[in-house]
Amino acid sequence: MTRPMDDGTTGDPLASAVSVLRDAAEPLHWTVILDRALRAGLLDPFTTPNVRRELLAALRRGVEAGELRLADTGVYELARSPSDG
Repeated sequence: MTRPMDDGTTGDPLASAVSVLRDAAEPLHWTVILDRALRAGLLDPFTTPNVRRELLAALRRGVEAGELRLADTGVYELARSPSDG
């Protein structure tokens, strides 16, 4: 299960999404990613203003950077590495 960082702080939205997707090992809708990140303590709505908007922006950045892939409308997965085939 995903855990908060060792120093007790929460991670950034993209790192949180990657962590949730890595743990899930399957594509997830962004609402599920947000729910799991909040429940795991990776994102804190009290310290991250507009956490929903921040996560959605981070997911878009992840796709643009090639770290994530849009599997379907609103559904994200980790991008496959070249060794995955």
